[in-house]
Amino acid sequence: MGPLNETHDSGLSSWLASANAPGCDFPIQNLPFAVFRRVGADEAFRGGVAIGDAILDLGCAHAAGAFDGVAAQAAAACAGSALNAFMALGPSAWSQLRLALSRALRAGSKRADGLRACLLRQADAQYAVPAVIGDYTDFYTSIHHATSVGRLFRPDNPLLPNYKWVPIGYHGRTSSIVVSGQPFRRPIGQTLPPGAHTPRFGPSQRLDYELELGVFIGPGNAPGSRIPIAEAEQHVFGLCLLNDWSARDVQAWEYQPLGPFLAKNFATTISPWIVTLEALAPFRVPWTRPDDDPQPLPYLESEHNRAAGAFDIQLQVLIETVSMRATGLAAARLSQTSFRHAYWSIAQMVAHHTVNGCNLRSGDLLGTGTESGPTPQEAGSLLELSGGGNSPLSLPDGQTRTFLEDGDTVTMRAWCEKPGAVRIGFGEAVGQVLPALA
Repeated sequence: MGPLNETHDSGLSSWLASANAPGCDFPIQNLPFAVFRRVGADEAFRGGVAIGDAILDLGCAHAAGAFDGVAAQAAAACAGSALNAFMALGPSAWSQLRLALSRALRAGSKRADGLRACLLRQADAQYAVPAVIGDYTDFYTSIHHATSVGRLFRPDNPLLPNYKWVPIGYHGRTSSIVVSGQPFRRPIGQTLPPGAHTPRFGPSQRLDYELELGVFIGPGNAPGSRIPIAEAEQHVFGLCLLNDWSARDVQAWEYQPLGPFLAKNFATTISPWIVTLEALAPFRVPWTRPDDDPQPLPYLESEHNRAAGAFDIQLQVLIETVSMRATGLAAARLSQTSFRHAYWSIAQMVAHHTVNGCNLRSGDLLGTGTESGPTPQEAGSLLELSGGGNSPLSLPDGQTRTFLEDGDTVTMRAWCEKPGAVRIGFGEAVGQVLPALA
């Protein structure tokens, strides 16, 4: 993606006062995309951009004459119920629409009066999955998570030898990807209790979350071609939060020899807002690899990736139980880490995914895999935080958790901040566990 430009100026403010509030997820320097409609309205979903506590309806703004040229074409591509057509336009169109939005929403803009009618409070909106996701691939980019989980499943061989050479991933299920706020049923399946010789069938007793980021693909590649790592980020539209709910007891029984299946495909929750790579430009950091680790093969190596291929995105998980909700207790933080600790970068994920000729398509979703940091408090799953269920976590109301119980609500948040730049956020990915079907 391009360098910093006027849209990143920390001195910019918006004519919408809520966008200028300290700690706001959606200042004018962010401008993430989603599809939405008014709650309770019998109307189509359409594309919008977050600004402060509101959503700018892009179709309405386009009709009001807020854009021209390529920006107008890009805004028109957001008028439908999914953002695939917009994602397919590529970085130049995304950037030109972002610039036009920034100028239209800035304090002093002559378009302010005309655009106020195109705003909807986020509190009055409902969201849908922002793209038609043709394929979903979940990677395994955190070496800290891979090592911690490996110790639980394979104490004598926690990190398999291929991990430091190849970005590991598996193909997931798109039909069960839901947007934040939608509850899901506790999954049912086969498990093998400790000491048992035959499996049992019933609701999972070791239900977990996984703290991840989702990567939405922009322009794809033709079948049989591949995306070089130096061009990979031109094919990435933006990032969202992703919670890959996991039934650990089902996983332990089924994952050999072919990996995750029913333990993962029952539900995946994503946040409604997609933060573009351009918005994240101020928060890039060098991608690093320990000197004594294997260095990437040439197709996974580039100067840009080394210099600025990682992102310092803070990631946080909170839990709210039924009793906490009933007594008015705030959700309790379980962990916090940063995406900068990922062993494999976004560009490496894209380059590796296509190196064999696999074609990605606009709207495809890649998951980063559970993001855990180097300290125990930075673990991105209950499996790690509870030591495989052996060390229960204490919650503020006196309850404990090793894994999730019915009624628990998990909230994931993400944001970027640093001196000299305006804080930007991702909103939330929220999901609640409902009892298993009888």
